[in-house]
Amino acid sequence: MSFRVGIAGHRGYSGAELLRILSRHRQIEPVLLDHRDPGSQALDLPRIPSTAAAVREAHLQLVFLAVPTEAALELVPHMLSAGIKVIDLSGAHRLKTSDAHQRWYGEVHPHPELLAEAAYGLPEFHRSQIPAARLIANPGCYPTAANLAIKPLIDNQVADLHAGIVCDAKSGVSGAGNKPTLKNSFCEVTENFSAYAILEHRHVPEVLAHSHLSERDFSFTAQLLPIARGILETIYFRAARELTEAEILGAYARAYKNEPFIRVYPLGSVPDLHAVARTNFCDIGIRFDPKTGRGVIVSAIDNLGKGAAGQAVQNMNLALGLPETEGLL
Repeated sequence: MSFRVGIAGHRGYSGAELLRILSRHRQIEPVLLDHRDPGSQALDLPRIPSTAAAVREAHLQLVFLAVPTEAALELVPHMLSAGIKVIDLSGAHRLKTSDAHQRWYGEVHPHPELLAEAAYGLPEFHRSQIPAARLIANPGCYPTAANLAIKPLIDNQVADLHAGIVCDAKSGVSGAGNKPTLKNSFCEVTENFSAYAILEHRHVPEVLAHSHLSERDFSFTAQLLPIARGILETIYFRAARELTEAEILGAYARAYKNEPFIRVYPLGSVPDLHAVARTNFCDIGIRFDPKTGRGVIVSAIDNLGKGAAGQAVQNMNLALGLPETEGLL
């Protein structure tokens, strides 16, 4: 059986990555959804308007929204009214309350009931909620790498939260989208390295909610690397009790032993960006000094893969009852 799925925002980096992945998916027929501007006709794929009537008439089973937050807020109610499952790659539906959305996104959410309804599409944490969901909020790229690295520390009482957890996160420029700005121009990015959104990055509440941290226990800084794609996060913690590096590694191995897209590195090894480029993997490495109780977790993903389009396809497979790894391995 094949499924017809729509992609709004196919000209952006995440949308283009969706098309690349779906081109090798054996059970998916992509359909391009034109939103606001019909744009280039270069892609030889079916095209329809992004309206409820059009997606209903085209018999789509699911729609990806690889569009900015404001566009997703406009489109989601129309797609749901057509009886279509929606995977929203924007930040429009990632937080659970209107107060949280207003604080971190600076605007009133027009449909707070959808915040409460949306399933958070991090399969390793919420797999059971995804198949039945009408609306799946694809996680942010930074929180994907951070949550997968941090939650085993919390679940196994490894980290001393009074000492805090520090996440030093670095991303390639494609994470900012392809809309030209001074900040992502060649002259600003090349041979440069900069921090941004310090103490106010809108991805922070996703880490707090899904790793069960309080804001005072977690410090996060995002930084822009002069590369096209990839995220590497170096996460620092202090141990809450006497442990060995092998014991901490064992906690990660147990947590992710059945996860097809999580690779836990052996003792003494940590990932780099080359290892995850153009994949849906999250690679995790651990270093720990038992004498001082200082620990470091290194977490690496491709921000357009596991951080966006790859994870969206993983969620689509779950939502449509397909093998979770289809098109991704």
